[in-house]
Amino acid sequence: MITTLKLNDVTKNFGGTDVLSGITLDLSPGETAAIMGPSGSGKSTLLHCMSGVLLPSTGRVHFGTTDLTELNDGDRSHLRLSSFGFVFQDGQLLPELTAAENIALPATLTGTSRRKARRRAVHLLDQLSLGEFADRRPGQLSGGQAQRVAIARALATEPAVIFADEPTGALDQATGHDVMQMLTTLVRQQGSTLVLVTHDAQVADWLDRRIELRDGIIHDDRQLGIAR
Repeated sequence: MITTLKLNDVTKNFGGTDVLSGITLDLSPGETAAIMGPSGSGKSTLLHCMSGVLLPSTGRVHFGTTDLTELNDGDRSHLRLSSFGFVFQDGQLLPELTAAENIALPATLTGTSRRKARRRAVHLLDQLSLGEFADRRPGQLSGGQAQRVAIARALATEPAVIFADEPTGALDQATGHDVMQMLTTLVRQQGSTLVLVTHDAQVADWLDRRIELRDGIIHDDRQLGIAR
């Protein structure tokens, strides 16, 4: 089976404490997976190891045929910029840039012309019903609007994998529902793999698979139905 991400016996140790212990899993192209578990279970650490933000203490992380654990910092940074997209709980948009400029930034950093990157950004904003906000800055947007801009930014380079860390955590339930609907719809249209950390079972129900961590170990891994 073709895999987008493969982890083999990954551990991560901080200050003598194992945060992850023997994590082995595969994620297929186009698969959407929720990483769940109580606070301190290692959810965000796992996401960071999967995306190359952190290197595991032991074990291997493969993206296709590339072993992330053998790349230097610069090569891992380039891989994240070109092949991965990220959505964070607080959006982390640059306040001095407009919505369209925030979305276009990753593409321009990989060598895409500003004109082409802007065109892609406006197209994504239209898909997210935000076309009229292209020239507004983050401070002029609501929380839900800003998070949709963050989703568009993550999709701007058409990455193979989107990593999302509690993307609805700062939103009310109704807005969070809208954000998840838009995120999962666009990810599936694009054919990207989605890895999403959440503590919310209703958010996890939007995805194909639920991976539950407890004390840094995979406690449960199951396929889910998709909520609509």
